[in-house]
Amino acid sequence: MTVLTLVRHGRTPWHDPTRYAGDSDVPLDEVGVAQAAALAAWAAGRGFTSLACSDLRRAIDTAGAVAAATGLTPTVDPRLREPHFGLAEGRTLAELRAAEPELVARFEADPVAAAWPGAEPPADVADRGIAALRDVAARDADGAPLVVAHSTLLRLVLCRLLGVPLPEYRRALPRLDPATLTEVVMRPDGTTGLLRYNAPFEGWSA
Repeated sequence: MTVLTLVRHGRTPWHDPTRYAGDSDVPLDEVGVAQAAALAAWAAGRGFTSLACSDLRRAIDTAGAVAAATGLTPTVDPRLREPHFGLAEGRTLAELRAAEPELVARFEADPVAAAWPGAEPPADVADRGIAALRDVAARDADGAPLVVAHSTLLRLVLCRLLGVPLPEYRRALPRLDPATLTEVVMRPDGTTGLLRYNAPFEGWSA
């Protein structure tokens, strides 16, 4: 079996208030840069053997700090990127609720069947994310991979892997903070176990 450490990228200017960043290439803010540096210092002594990240700047820069501290070369995989959120891209939930209250109500009731208009289908996001993680595990089956990705992608992937219905992803996994750790066991028979979720590491701060 392979234990994958999954990390959400560091904080961005769109974090507070939270805007749907999706595939908008938003950079890290000052806090995010500090979180990436703290993650790198923590990772340097943990024996990670490979590093992968999405192709969005906030993930690349977070992984870049880890690469500098560990000597690992990141594998950049666009399948690990956050989905495009269509109508919601760049907007806050409060802004959407004021402009499109019925649309928001449908989304909150079932964010898969009533995904934002123009958004990438959540099931497709889960499928590509799982495929990317299985490739990471296959490349480093006997090692300790570290993967830097995004909140919605990781929550959808975890629900699919753990047998949680995708429409429940916002209720089952309501938050994933920047630069926190999630650990999963991926077994050769295709089953997955969750070891920890949204966990801070030594040196982490919001």
